[in-house]
Amino acid sequence: MNEIFLPRLYVDSIAEITAEILRENDIRGLILDVDNTLVPNHVADPDDNALKWIESMKAAGFSLCIVSNGARRRVERFNEKLRLSAIHRAMKPAKSAFLKAGRMMGLESRHIAVVGDQIFTDVYGGNRAGMFTILVKPIDLREGRFVKLKRVFEKRILRELSEKQSNSKQ
Repeated sequence: MNEIFLPRLYVDSIAEITAEILRENDIRGLILDVDNTLVPNHVADPDDNALKWIESMKAAGFSLCIVSNGARRRVERFNEKLRLSAIHRAMKPAKSAFLKAGRMMGLESRHIAVVGDQIFTDVYGGNRAGMFTILVKPIDLREGRFVKLKRVFEKRILRELSEKQSNSKQ
């Protein structure tokens, strides 16, 4: 498997991403996907879990930026309470939005982690931009047809990632 599709870290939810883990990997900033990463696709505003986690990351000194393929209205509405830097219609996996987010945060790619729920947008784009990638399990299984199709191929990659991790522990 091409390493470009493999996340550096795979977690069940954002709650498992701690300041300690980030510091161990020399991370100073986070690029955050919205849909199915921070909240389900159909939720317009950040919920308490997302708010608390984002506030804890800010308090720990991390820079944060939203990078979403979502429409401007969607991203701006979601970001009203958060007041983070944000890029909408990012065209992920194109690396230009990831690099722009890095410039907005004033950080080099090697100090940035991309947090998202999709291998072919978040992980692939973040890896191409030279960033640390963290894949989270999708929050909601209700997704569009195109995303469901991509999930079939993601399962193969995740199986291979699991095998790779099992072999490295032996």
